[in-house]
Amino acid sequence: MALLAYLKSLFILQLLMGFVFVVSGLIINFIQLCTCVLWPINKQLYRRINCRLSYSLWSQLVMMLEWWSGTDCTLYTDQATADMFGKEHVIIILNHNFEIDFLCGWTICERFGVLGSSKVLAKHELLKVPLIGWTWYFLEIVFCKRRWEEDRNTVFTGLKRLQDYPECMWFLLYCEGTRFTEKKHQISMQVAESKGLPQLKYHLLPRTKGFTTTMQCLKGTVKAVYDVTLNFKDNQTPTLLGIVNGKKYKADMSVRRFPVEDIPDDEQECAKWLHKLYQEKDALQEMYNKEGKFPGPIVIPRRRPWTLLNFLFWASLLLSPLIKFAYGVAISGSPLLIIGFIIFLVIASVAIRRLIGVTEVKKTGSSYGNQEAKKAN
Repeated sequence: MALLAYLKSLFILQLLMGFVFVVSGLIINFIQLCTCVLWPINKQLYRRINCRLSYSLWSQLVMMLEWWSGTDCTLYTDQATADMFGKEHVIIILNHNFEIDFLCGWTICERFGVLGSSKVLAKHELLKVPLIGWTWYFLEIVFCKRRWEEDRNTVFTGLKRLQDYPECMWFLLYCEGTRFTEKKHQISMQVAESKGLPQLKYHLLPRTKGFTTTMQCLKGTVKAVYDVTLNFKDNQTPTLLGIVNGKKYKADMSVRRFPVEDIPDDEQECAKWLHKLYQEKDALQEMYNKEGKFPGPIVIPRRRPWTLLNFLFWASLLLSPLIKFAYGVAISGSPLLIIGFIIFLVIASVAIRRLIGVTEVKKTGSSYGNQEAKKAN
């Protein structure tokens, strides 16, 4: 075990895995670009192909969580709810406290066969991020600038386009709008007080416009809302860099299913429903902190081999020529080639580190509630 932990910490292995992810991602993006010719001919075929292509990329990250770090994901839900997973279009409401919360969500998506068709209401800045933003663009992810006046038409058009999506779709919403930090929480609770809303201890005040708009646009398509509250055993603070280093975490996720017919159609009543939901999420977090677990029965979805097999396919395809090239450079004796290859490795490592940095709490988030920041914008 000590040897395995040591191997996982080796930078060269991490760099090779990053190389596989980046190069395979570029290949996938190119194939996605080529599939655009199908859109005017057969839109649904285009979508089905891109679901599989996006799965091939995102499952490499899920493989890192499941097989490389060995992180456990336990669901607290009833069997009737678990039996519905992967069989209906749904909206997922997930708390936004951790760097790898999206990865835990993707893991559950993968285990129930909806990873490739999972959607998210994403901030517009991510569209410019190579691989991530590009893949999401081809997957019809809805991007927004978090300024409703500018986002209205884009969000409505993007959401309504998904009404006839052929694959089972899980649409993820981070209703808090940004990751939780103590500073943001203080600002958020000041906003709550000014609006006469209940104080939350473990969440930011939810931004209701995205949720009510999504419910309105996807009415008749989605069958339920899944409320997911995530936490980690032993007060762990997981990071993507920790996953890359092979550190194991234990994730617990409370999942509750709400049929759409139980959620008010009126926008103001729907917003009140969401605020009440976050009060319940806060109570769940309070219970978890006291008892070390969520209430209710446990479901542990089995880990599937496809993420590992997919990574091994790309690794065997891409690493063999890289290793042959590196060997040729080493025996060439050419200082120019050797220096050039070293520069390539440095650039690759910096690029991979920047991709990881996109998920870091201290580097992400919005200026929600920060009036000075809004004025600066």
